Amino acid sequence: MKIRLLATADVHGVISPYQYSDRTLAQQGLARLAGHIHRLHDEHTLLIDNGDVLEGCPLTFYHAQYEPETRHPMADALNYLKYDYYNLGNHDFNYGYDMQHGYMEAVNAKCITGNITEHGKVVGAEYTIHEFDETHRIALIGVTTQHIPVWEHPEHIEHNTFENVFDYVKRTVAKIKETESVNGIVVVYHGGFEKDLETGVNTEAQTGENLGYKMCEEIDGIDVMITGHQHRSLATRCFDKVVTQTAYIGKELAVVKWDLDTHEITAELLKADQPIDENLMALFADKEERVQTWLDKPLGIVKDGDLLIDDLFEARVHKHPLVSFLNQVQLHVSGAQLSANALFNDAKGFRHEITMRDLVSTYVYPNTLMVLKMTGSVLKEYIEKCAEYFDVQDGKLGVTHRFQWPKPQHYNYDMVEGVDYVLDIRKPEGQRIVSLTYQGKDVEDTDEFTMVVSNYRGGGGGNFDMVKKCEVIKTIQDDMVSCMAAYLQANPELVVNHRENIKIIY
Repeated sequence: MKIRLLATADVHGVISPYQYSDRTLAQQGLARLAGHIHRLHDEHTLLIDNGDVLEGCPLTFYHAQYEPETRHPMADALNYLKYDYYNLGNHDFNYGYDMQHGYMEAVNAKCITGNITEHGKVVGAEYTIHEFDETHRIALIGVTTQHIPVWEHPEHIEHNTFENVFDYVKRTVAKIKETESVNGIVVVYHGGFEKDLETGVNTEAQTGENLGYKMCEEIDGIDVMITGHQHRSLATRCFDKVVTQTAYIGKELAVVKWDLDTHEITAELLKADQPIDENLMALFADKEERVQTWLDKPLGIVKDGDLLIDDLFEARVHKHPLVSFLNQVQLHVSGAQLSANALFNDAKGFRHEITMRDLVSTYVYPNTLMVLKMTGSVLKEYIEKCAEYFDVQDGKLGVTHRFQWPKPQHYNYDMVEGVDYVLDIRKPEGQRIVSLTYQGKDVEDTDEFTMVVSNYRGGGGGNFDMVKKCEVIKTIQDDMVSCMAAYLQANPELVVNHRENIKIIY
């Protein structure tokens, strides 16, 4: 029997093919993948979503903020497309239990997440056997990166436990091989690869966030591994396993073709290039109209010009005024002495008239804020970590390879407000601070500061492990977009307190 597995991952709420930043048509979204799904999904095909659907675009943000009691549009989308199974992703915890539970109750597909429990009960299934007929059966194991507690608000996961993915899969594969009669085993993993698939060289710090390579290398019995989280485009093999991963926001559909009798397995990725499924679009048309009206709501003006970004690299090298504005808001809300912020991967900036569309297109995560008590010693470690973003090759300043591949991580270069510092990128990592002063005085290791950061960074996200040494003074539960909107409503003629406090030497 020949079967197919169809998989999406990291859709991040994007159903529409129209970009929220400027409403232009793009090759993205479930409405443009739908043609492939309708054509391929039959009785010998399983359609699987591999997590991160509840967060990541204005539609999901608006739903969470203003209409959380209504059915989630992603539930309607998955039901319309007749998904068979789904896994939870790390961002599916971002809006708390009510949002997550409402989505799970509304989706007709079966949750297969096995390594996460809530109140001691597995949120999905230990594993699932899908039977095509009496002699053709496969096992599905759903797992999600156990790194979630590093990033997530404690109240969003206070009833959950997260078992190590490798340990869970190894044990469960062994159990299936011992107790079940199946033609093969599929691991659906909301996580990615920690090493280069060809060379085995580490591609990131070995924190356990991504364990795909280790599982492929060390666990016998896995036939197919559907991965996610890193937003890469993969349809290949790792050791003897067929592995896939799709780009984010519905840009690709993974297709695995599998002959259960001969055990021949191949994989490919299909682009979101199909005609728009207007029936799917119609399911959330009313909500989308409200979202667009909300996005176009004017909040204020930039008194002197605009805050648009022409060159993101230069905006990081020279600290664009937009970063100063983000830090200005955080300092205002928190009362801290210092603030740190990054420009996200595709930040656009603000036009002269600032709308909600500008805010949500520039600050794309539902981050809240944390105020930390930070010593001068830890502050130096923090800034040295930021300085790792840059490198110098042939006398030219560039971005360190690991911040670009296998996944762009420009959001892990923070620019700190409230201190003045000089970084010499020619020096080894960890030794690049040439000067660091606060109000004209050198920062000493024993100095103490209050510093406001996002909850992601405050939990150590981006391998900023040094913040775990800091005392948390307070948390601010309003998300950053709401903080910016409130600031602009109170200051409708925006004046940015911009200082060029960072100098890069190369």
